[in-house]
Amino acid sequence: MTIQQIDDVVLYETKDGIATITMHRPEFHNAQNSRMTYALDQAFKQAAYDDEVKVIVLRGSGKHFSAGHDIGTPGRDVGISFERESLWYDHVGKPGGEFLYAREQEVYLGMCRRWRELPKPTIAMVHGACIAGGLMLAWVCDLIVASDDAYFADPVVRMGIPGVEYFAHPFEMHSRIAKEFLFLGERMGAQRGYEVGMVNRVVPRERLEDETYAIAGRIGKMPRLGLALTKQAVNHTEDLRGKRTAMDAVFAWHHFAHAHNELVSGDKLGGYDAKAMANSQRDKKVVEK
Repeated sequence: MTIQQIDDVVLYETKDGIATITMHRPEFHNAQNSRMTYALDQAFKQAAYDDEVKVIVLRGSGKHFSAGHDIGTPGRDVGISFERESLWYDHVGKPGGEFLYAREQEVYLGMCRRWRELPKPTIAMVHGACIAGGLMLAWVCDLIVASDDAYFADPVVRMGIPGVEYFAHPFEMHSRIAKEFLFLGERMGAQRGYEVGMVNRVVPRERLEDETYAIAGRIGKMPRLGLALTKQAVNHTEDLRGKRTAMDAVFAWHHFAHAHNELVSGDKLGGYDAKAMANSQRDKKVVEK
């Protein structure tokens, strides 16, 4: 087993038919800049193309799974061009709302949809915080195994924005719970995440790794094609229920909110930076029941 570093922000390793993809910006709680997002895409493709890999585990290094999109670290790279993975043109230099609309079609909505459709089972191993953009990374995975100290939140409504770009909330939990989750922006503990159907297993922190890899190992004994077809069947059923078309609509409303914020305040994020958003979460209780 060897650990490969992808652009210094993602670690990739394989063992016993399991690929492990680790977000590796622990000093910033794995906040996702474009550099990390493109590195994750490379890692997912590498695992997809490797015939020895049967199952993929996504995890974060350090104290948290992911604090979400990078909206304020020194490595924030929203204005930098990267080699495109979709047919959407480069966002850099585009005026007004076109700048974020083109960027987020590529790095958020487009990549998350591609990762969801990867024809191998994926497991998110979540500990600590899974916030906003972190939800998107967990939700594209087929299973979520969480430690008992994990918590989930999407606080972006306080920016005037109707949830993160990959809007899966009403499919991850009942619509009434999704509204509560978004309206309040409070932290949902792992146990409640399990109760509402978003999380598959909740285990003590010290057992998280063992339990996740035990599940991955059992899945890996199944036939590769059977797993791929089963995943396609369930994803297709979700899409027939409207997941993809609903997400397209909410993505448009998300960007209307960005444009509105810029018109009103001159700031696409409604005046929130990383520090202000973090402070808004610190005093919020974790909702368990």
